[in-house]
Amino acid sequence: MKLPLNLTFWRLAVLTMALTALLLASTPTPAVAEAVPRGQWPLTGAVRVIEGFDPPAQRWLAGHRGVDLAAHRGAAVLAAAGGRVTYAGRLAGRGVVVVDHGSVRTTYEPVEPLAAVGDQVKAGAVIGRIGSGGHCSGHCLHWGLKRGDTYLNPLLMIGGESVLRLLPADQTPTATRRAAGRAVEARVAEQEVSTFVSLPTTRGGLSRPVPGGITSPFGMRFHPVLHVWKLHDGTDFGAACGTPIRAPADGRVASVYYNSAYGHRLMLDHKINGRQIRTGYNHATRYVVSRGTVVKRGQLLGYVGTTGYSTGCHLHLMLWVNGRLANPMTMF
Repeated sequence: MKLPLNLTFWRLAVLTMALTALLLASTPTPAVAEAVPRGQWPLTGAVRVIEGFDPPAQRWLAGHRGVDLAAHRGAAVLAAAGGRVTYAGRLAGRGVVVVDHGSVRTTYEPVEPLAAVGDQVKAGAVIGRIGSGGHCSGHCLHWGLKRGDTYLNPLLMIGGESVLRLLPADQTPTATRRAAGRAVEARVAEQEVSTFVSLPTTRGGLSRPVPGGITSPFGMRFHPVLHVWKLHDGTDFGAACGTPIRAPADGRVASVYYNSAYGHRLMLDHKINGRQIRTGYNHATRYVVSRGTVVKRGQLLGYVGTTGYSTGCHLHLMLWVNGRLANPMTMF
């Protein structure tokens, strides 16, 4: 039997609406995360980030799932925000304290707990003291932030980010997460550091522009990105993204620009002991001075990053003496 045209139309319309409803019901929607609470540093006094947040591409891979803060043995560890202690004890050979803030949890290690499970604590309350067994070469506090099974950058609590919108984990680009973490670190560093600091002078007349040890010296090496043997034309200092870069001596900014290999770079001209000295700073997150700016020793130039051909956060420092490339460590 042939159906009337108008009846066929309505049956098709109803079927289409039913299929659409089923598709909409079965399509997962991106999760909108609750607000990360505004918090405070978990240590007293001036706080220094010695290693930043650097999550792995996949959950099972190695990475740095929190931030390391410089600390000394026995230093008081504070709750970064109000909440309830849900863990206080030994875990994998070191003391750990976990505080639940409702939407997120913060973790602190290695810590000798002074709070007990179930304690309600306020922001700034002492929950423990720095203990032994951490992964830092010296003593430090490893501070973590989690929502469910997802690691977040703890500095979000300091930087004032109010809402995070998270896609499902398998759709979240790792590069975006890392960039967001580094941007927060740079903003926090900018808020927490002074424009000028007093720096010790080396025998060569220059001060080191960042704290941290040398991770790759000047000289021939196998390039980690290009995979060829070539001259490493500077000295690499290991420093977390967002670490302040400071002028090693009085001088004038010769140029600030972006290079595909060196990333954000800055050239600074000095005159020291009758010689024309140029220092170069590479892979930065950004700079806060511009071409022609006259700077003083210890003045803030910018922030450590990992732009250009870079495998991680560091400062690539370069030196020219009377126009010729030289080993930076001959003067630093």
